[in-house]
Amino acid sequence: MIGHAPAVVVMEACGSASYWAREFAKLGHEVKLIAPQYVRPFVKRQKNDAADAEAIVIAAQRPEMRFVEPKSEAQQAQAVLFRARERLVRQRTELVNALRGVLYEFGQSIPQGISQLKRIEAILKGPSSDLPAIVHEECRDLLEQIVEKTARIDVKTAKAKLLAEQTDTARRLQTMPGVGPLTSLAIEAFAPDMASFRRGRDFAAWLGLVPRQYSSGGKDRLGRMSKAGQADIRRLLIIGAMSRMNWLGRRSIAEGSWLARMMARKPRMLVAIALANKMARAIWAMMTKNEVYREPAQAATVSA
Repeated sequence: MIGHAPAVVVMEACGSASYWAREFAKLGHEVKLIAPQYVRPFVKRQKNDAADAEAIVIAAQRPEMRFVEPKSEAQQAQAVLFRARERLVRQRTELVNALRGVLYEFGQSIPQGISQLKRIEAILKGPSSDLPAIVHEECRDLLEQIVEKTARIDVKTAKAKLLAEQTDTARRLQTMPGVGPLTSLAIEAFAPDMASFRRGRDFAAWLGLVPRQYSSGGKDRLGRMSKAGQADIRRLLIIGAMSRMNWLGRRSIAEGSWLARMMARKPRMLVAIALANKMARAIWAMMTKNEVYREPAQAATVSA
């Protein structure tokens, strides 16, 4: 497309779409990316390259169509680091479960969690351990692999924290209770420009932190959380919300506040999802207004 007059280039959002979007933008073209699930309804009968291209053009012409924001090179680099750490965590979890499974076959029931490794080491080092020599050796090998994975995870975590300290946006996001370096890094890496959302509710809906609708005939039926958006940010926000409701986080919850009232009468996970929704709205406001987090009561006092 070198030498071609500036035009609108429409592509499906795939693995290399952001790279090509940046390359086309350098040549003066306007690039629009469409999520594949929004293109699929416009494919006629057989699926092939020509049918896909026609469907992309038809979908792009719809006035209500939603487009995907191309990621910058910095965002993609942050995403690579984040995904690398997540991959190591999954591999370590797999190794821990394999070790627990081996011990369970020989009568040792170990609870879930990485914190149980010391208990497993005590079992293997104990003088009363009656495990066969081969099993004992394999368990020691699994433990060594878990230690190696943990060391690599710690290195990735340190890199992520350092990266989160280098940008003003990530530092501001971490002023919100329940938002740490990993959450702020995930928001920077995976979230589009907040200007693409009209309000905080739209960002929360994009994350899937809203009920799934089964409405028909004028009757509203709301189901479980839709989970329709970016899974990494949604998961980290829910984890951050849960941390505010544990024994340590409860100290900062004002008596009579919305969160305190919800915790008194609703299940814990439901409250965590509702709080994550409010956190998403607050994040949208913080990023669009370039402000740090303010507690709702303090914000009301300032406006008064």
